[in-house]
Amino acid sequence: MFLEISGIKKGFGEGESRVEVLKGIDLSIGKGEICVLLGPSGSGKSTLLNIIGGIDNADSGYISINGEKTADMNEKALSLYRRKHLGYIFQMYNLIPNLNIKENIEVGAYLSDNPLDVDEILRTLGLYEHRHKLPNQLSGGQQQRTAIGRAIVKNPDILLCDEPTGALDYKTSKEILGLIEDINKKYGNTVVMVTHNDAIKNMADRVIKLRDGMIRKNYLNEQKICAAELDW
Repeated sequence: MFLEISGIKKGFGEGESRVEVLKGIDLSIGKGEICVLLGPSGSGKSTLLNIIGGIDNADSGYISINGEKTADMNEKALSLYRRKHLGYIFQMYNLIPNLNIKENIEVGAYLSDNPLDVDEILRTLGLYEHRHKLPNQLSGGQQQRTAIGRAIVKNPDILLCDEPTGALDYKTSKEILGLIEDINKKYGNTVVMVTHNDAIKNMADRVIKLRDGMIRKNYLNEQKICAAELDW
């Protein structure tokens, strides 16, 4: 398997106030899969995403991407690993306010040895005619498209999406999910998406349901539907 998650445990706090957020997660995700992590608030899904992304460290266990274990890396190697393998899309767009849309996407390109063509991405995302605007001149959906562009221009192996539609309305959410789906088909990135929206699981190849820091369900979706047909 391309992405191996083995024995991941993570807790926060000390002594009696300590909370075990992940209680031993074992999971494999194939290259090019769209994997949706579902679960209620506090189930550990965002913590797991952050550990896969090297943003947070596990207390025990390891993450392996294409045979490379994050636990074996020092800080410099981990930073290179993040740059080389990972693209991040968050609920809050985290754009640089004084850079225009094209420049925000170019920031991602600078982090890569093998970036995709910025103008092609602008066109794919429907942003080309807005490329000289600043983030505050765009709608929420357009800002999220820009954030997606910044993540995928690196040509990452894995796209990590933390509630990418959480701040968007229904129509825009479906457009963004459709874009993530298109990017997955076009570039073959593995997508790991955290959401509390149960309907989104229907567009996934693999569905993981978390509750109380443990995997309750892990299955391949036999009746996958396209993002445009999702309903909630």
